[in-house]
Amino acid sequence: MRENLSTWNDTIVALATAPGLGAIAVIRLSGEKAIEMVSTVFSKKHLQAAPTHTVHYGKLLDGDIVIDEVVVTIYRAPKSYTGEEVVEISCHGSPFIQESILQLMMQVGARLAKPGEFTQRAFLNGKMDLTQAEAVADLIASNTEASRKTALYNLKGGFSSDLQVMREKLIKFSALIELELDFSQEDVAFANKKELETLVGQLQIKTQSLLDSFELGNVIKQGVQVAIVGKPNAGKSTLLNALLNENRALVSEIPGTTRDTVEEYLNIKGVLYKLIDTAGIRSSTEDSIEQMGIEKSKEKIQAADIVIALFDASITTMNQLKEWATELNGAHKIIFVGNKIDLLQDPSFASDNSIADIIFIAAKDKQNILALENAIHEKVVGDGLDKEGTIVTNARHVGSLKRLLYALNDVEAGLNENVTGDLLAIDINQSLHYLGTITGQITNEDQLDFIFSKFCIGK
Repeated sequence: MRENLSTWNDTIVALATAPGLGAIAVIRLSGEKAIEMVSTVFSKKHLQAAPTHTVHYGKLLDGDIVIDEVVVTIYRAPKSYTGEEVVEISCHGSPFIQESILQLMMQVGARLAKPGEFTQRAFLNGKMDLTQAEAVADLIASNTEASRKTALYNLKGGFSSDLQVMREKLIKFSALIELELDFSQEDVAFANKKELETLVGQLQIKTQSLLDSFELGNVIKQGVQVAIVGKPNAGKSTLLNALLNENRALVSEIPGTTRDTVEEYLNIKGVLYKLIDTAGIRSSTEDSIEQMGIEKSKEKIQAADIVIALFDASITTMNQLKEWATELNGAHKIIFVGNKIDLLQDPSFASDNSIADIIFIAAKDKQNILALENAIHEKVVGDGLDKEGTIVTNARHVGSLKRLLYALNDVEAGLNENVTGDLLAIDINQSLHYLGTITGQITNEDQLDFIFSKFCIGK
């Protein structure tokens, strides 16, 4: 049940498209008097009688002054995004016109919407649950194919469906146990404890699976930090330029040219990778500025999700490489990359299997760059994006899922210890509570205000 939630009787208005100059802009109103308010300033006076999902051309008037020629779209409750009366005004994209229409709507009684208030009303009116509402914000913020696909899956109710199945099964057993308590004096058993044990085991596996998916979900939502490390003149800046397919970093034969980290983004198969070209790390240098760059490089290496350990294959021996591999072992997800194979005089080096998963490239000529991109993607994502099912991307959901798993573990422990039905019912209801906090069936006004405050105005 949704707790302590305000209900609004007022009508809100906001710009639904991005602010600034454009060909057109859309201004949205939602509320009990949305159609009535627009009709008072619209040149065609038939709006209040217009059926839902109809479009009307006319002029918006401030007294005798024509503000703009517009197209007005009507969505009647409950067949609208918010579940209320909704009007969308498509006007010319002048910022002056946008502001004039907003001011006009406020003059006739509308209130400027808060961030996310349209979606918040949709949630409160039962048009979507909280996971779907949060997916709206994720879809707006999506900047890769993977983030778009994941947000759209959740918006369509994929995650909600998983949770609803879990909830319905738990509710069934909770009801049977409560029924047993009502007939406790008659020693009647309605709930099959063996079936409950099986169900709890299944729910534990499902919950853990959802929690495990967050590692990939966080990658999809936040991107991946990739540090390119190696000795001076290994070709780190050349590799960055090759991956980006542009001359972003300064390249020189002089060791220590890169004094500071250079950061750029690369989209590989729908996932965003933040490439960090670090200053070349060497044991000693008399250049204080270069030394500052080296220290900063070490910080970036520690913060990276994955490290490309780049070495000059034309001068590096296998023993040197093994020593470096020992130094880096276990610190990160590492990909060893041998550069300058076009200068390699001993071809057998490239076929040595002493260190697994070495990729050999010639960054200057962009040889084998695609293989490196595939290796980066495989190291981080694998086939996770190709699998059907929910990928959790929201840290709030992770918190609730962890609490749900603890509660399910308590149910399992209670069953093993043959605790009484009333104690078992408490743990099951606690599990239901945490499921409800994810979907919004259990929530409060402060929590909703926090969640929707992160939305953009107009959505």
